[in-house]
Amino acid sequence: MGIASTPLCDAILGDWHAAFAALEWLGELGALDPVTDAPVDRYALADRDPAPRPLAGRVADQGAAPTAPAAPAARPRPAAPSAPPEPAAKPDPVALARAAAGQAASLPALQQALAAFDLCDLKRGARSTVFSDGNPAARVMVIGEAPGRDEDMQGKPFVGRAGQLLDRMFAAIGLSRHNPDAASAIYITNIMPWRPPSNREPAPDEMAMMVPFVQRHVALADPDLIVLMGNTPAQAVLGARGITRLRGQWAQAWGKPVLPMLHPAYLLRNPIAKREAWADLLALQAHLAANPAR
Repeated sequence: MGIASTPLCDAILGDWHAAFAALEWLGELGALDPVTDAPVDRYALADRDPAPRPLAGRVADQGAAPTAPAAPAARPRPAAPSAPPEPAAKPDPVALARAAAGQAASLPALQQALAAFDLCDLKRGARSTVFSDGNPAARVMVIGEAPGRDEDMQGKPFVGRAGQLLDRMFAAIGLSRHNPDAASAIYITNIMPWRPPSNREPAPDEMAMMVPFVQRHVALADPDLIVLMGNTPAQAVLGARGITRLRGQWAQAWGKPVLPMLHPAYLLRNPIAKREAWADLLALQAHLAANPAR
């Protein structure tokens, strides 16, 4: 098979590298196979090496038996990915709180256990751990919601405006936090010992880890009855909300009679509700009179 002489062909043939590339291209097309007198039945031929061979190899190996292509090297199998390590189980703050509170054999020991409890994030933003105030031997134990600004600064519950109103409310029925006589005294604590940011309501998980401490607090103080001031203690102790509906209705929890009442802060915002608070105080006074001290 010849190549017609054209200016393009002359230019290609004038360059050895270009001529070799053109020759190799023609070889890939099969144009260099010899022309015989008889036609060749390509379908009757044995399978040929599918991989193209270099032109130089074809020329050098003319008349030699074709060699089988080398088997491709086996690729190493990637190692199976190892299972990621299981994350360490996080401690259950409620279980740890229950264990810490259960080990306290006295109110001072419970206060120390509460101050050492570090799993509640509210503690990081609070100045004080507000534990209690009043007479621990009192017949009446008041449980509030959470410390406010004044309580956080002084480390005592109910010392702000709401606390001053609380003192006047109980003084109206002859009870005081400062009275050494247990029959005429009150003992005060909160569900939350640390002030929430911006005085927001405590989150359910925050309350849950504090309930074991409060329950142990009630067991150690052993009052005759409990007064729940507001929604937060009602939810924590009774598992119910809606203090305007719950107030004035006696319930039972932790082995004690429980009386929900409106929080003094609510009364400061809604003075008309003081009539309901006065009715609840009278009910509390009547209960104490009907059930003498043990």
